[in-house]
Amino acid sequence: MNTLKNTLTEAMKDAMRAREKFRLGVIRMTLAEIKRVEVDERIDVDDARCLAIINKMSKQRRDAAKQFTDGGRQDLADTELAEVCLLQEFLPAQLPETEISTLIDQVIAATGAVGPQGIGVVMGQLKTQLLGRADMQVVSKLVRKRLG
Repeated sequence: MNTLKNTLTEAMKDAMRAREKFRLGVIRMTLAEIKRVEVDERIDVDDARCLAIINKMSKQRRDAAKQFTDGGRQDLADTELAEVCLLQEFLPAQLPETEISTLIDQVIAATGAVGPQGIGVVMGQLKTQLLGRADMQVVSKLVRKRLG
């Protein structure tokens, strides 16, 4: 068992003891998703994959919140955003845009990427470096601005 899964399990136990129903539900949902991936793919999920799963769940919640807001259901949007905030506790700290820009410049220099055709190469390298530490949509926009 890896450290992030252990952290989630301990957080679940703490939420049970404190009777924090909402927190407990979100953590259980996260552990269930990790378990689903393990069963479906017959693997033992490592920390990097756990981060990817939690990041994906956060993105899904943000998208749902936007749709609820557009549909005039702010109450449901607030619930989704609260889930995102809770999931963020288990992700590494987000990098500021200046550090992301510096990393983009380094990868562009290292790969020699030029023009729109180099976007895929740069994004491929950045994805491994920034997993869980930056919103990849923001990174993609910054890369397109530089190379587009």
